[in-house]
Amino acid sequence: MTETTNTKGNILLVDDLPENLQLLSNLLIKLGYGVRSVPSGKMALRTIKVKQPDVILLDIKMPEMNGYQVCQAIKSDENLRDIPLIFLSALDDTFDKVKAFECGGVDYITKPFQIEEVVARLENQLTIQRQKNALQEEVKKRREAEEVLYQSRALLSSVLNTALDGIAALQSVRNPETGEIQDFRCLIVNPMISKAFNRSRQDLIGKLVLKKFLQRINPDLFDRFVEVVETGKPLEDDFYYPIGKSSWYHFVSVKLGDGFAITVRDITSRKKMELELQKANRKLKLIANLDGLTQIANRRRFNDYLAQEWQRHLREQQFLALILIDIDYFKRYNDHYGHQGGDDCLIQVAQILQKIPKRPTDLVARYGGEEFAVILPNTNSEGALIVAQEIKEAIATVKIPHLKSEISEYITLSLGVASLIPTIDLKSEDLIAQADQALYAAKNQGRDRVILFKDGM
Repeated sequence: MTETTNTKGNILLVDDLPENLQLLSNLLIKLGYGVRSVPSGKMALRTIKVKQPDVILLDIKMPEMNGYQVCQAIKSDENLRDIPLIFLSALDDTFDKVKAFECGGVDYITKPFQIEEVVARLENQLTIQRQKNALQEEVKKRREAEEVLYQSRALLSSVLNTALDGIAALQSVRNPETGEIQDFRCLIVNPMISKAFNRSRQDLIGKLVLKKFLQRINPDLFDRFVEVVETGKPLEDDFYYPIGKSSWYHFVSVKLGDGFAITVRDITSRKKMELELQKANRKLKLIANLDGLTQIANRRRFNDYLAQEWQRHLREQQFLALILIDIDYFKRYNDHYGHQGGDDCLIQVAQILQKIPKRPTDLVARYGGEEFAVILPNTNSEGALIVAQEIKEAIATVKIPHLKSEISEYITLSLGVASLIPTIDLKSEDLIAQADQALYAAKNQGRDRVILFKDGM
């Protein structure tokens, strides 16, 4: 028995004549085939079980066990029956050929043979074997893929059914004429989504429900989902929709084919905490910017707001006005009425001042001690003088007693007014300095008056 390295196919030769075996074996080996040869049918059956060949070339007339018997034995074995057998015989009778095919042969070559014919018929069977093996491998891979797909679907179904988040996949429904998206059809919904719609999953799958549902939440969301499909850009946002004890939800939407997939999470607890935190922060910010006694803006808020408005007016080249206010002879008031009386006076004055400016952008602040300040955006000198005069008259109208004042039996105010257009050569401190000079002039000129800053003061 001869065997060589297999390069093109493994061939088993079965013939009782050594010269036939040697001749054909040498020819096939030279052509690159792996060849084994045996002189009898019984040896062929033993050899096949040790290592199966790709093709068997089988002689018919052999002692002990002829080729037909060998073929029948191979075809009766479940593990061997798929090996192709080509009969190679000197018998040229039609009866012999028919019998060869009936017992399971796939081809029949008569002796004397041409090596080209043998190779052509061998290659034909090897090609069939390769295609068959490839098909079997493909079937195997497909079955494995189907099993993986089945397991994946089972896992996906388990995730969908047990997820605490709402999960859905939707398909675009387009206008057949314009191609525009008119609505979305539900393809997949899990129990959390069906709970939100208050309908069973069977009632939702295949239905057009999204557009109608979004009308109750936020109609703009529909166009945003359309944009996800058309642009491929994901969408993430929060929305409010009361369902039982839940009300706030966060969703993430991504393009999926000609539609989108969406995951919705209940964030009610987190949102409530965020809102409470925002409320607390607003209170803290408010407290940080309020004067503890008078409950109007404090010096810190004054400084921040003046810096902010200075930059804005510098860009827009508009007038920014400031009024500085001082309660006349307040130290004497404190000494006579006591600190509690002085605090009550400051509170009363602050409340009056707060009511005079009418615009939301105007700011009244406690500047320090008995001093107050009013920032008037987009206001020239004339406008600032009008506000200052209204403040002075409002205090006079209330008639807060002040027995220790040298100019009146009631509380009076001295007010310094300044207004300018900010430039890069000036600072906000320059506006404060001008208003302060005007206030100093009001005090020197006898108090209880309004003075506008002028160059040369």
